[in-house]
Amino acid sequence: MSDLGSTGLDREQLRDVTLNDEELMREILNALVEDTSRQIRLLESAIQEQNATRCMHLAHYSKGACANLGANAAADLFREIEQRAAGHDFGECVVALGRLAQEVDSLRLAAASV
Repeated sequence: MSDLGSTGLDREQLRDVTLNDEELMREILNALVEDTSRQIRLLESAIQEQNATRCMHLAHYSKGACANLGANAAADLFREIEQRAAGHDFGECVVALGRLAQEVDSLRLAAASV
């Protein structure tokens, strides 16, 4: 397998989940990137509306999906957004969302390099 780059991606966990199948790794990472990108757009809207409950639900869903596949940096950022939204700290949600977008770009590159 090619190096997955310097992302917050636990390569061993991804290998375990995919039984070290490189094609499956690419497919799963691409699906994660697509889904996470969609969730980011929904989170942007929920943050703009200052809808804490919706932010928390969206972040929680994505946090689990990322954690299951070893995308730990993204999972941590979703966890942060979930916690910040619970405290109605929407300014910090925006900051974390920006870092999350960068992490998703890194995951996109990792998928391309599998």
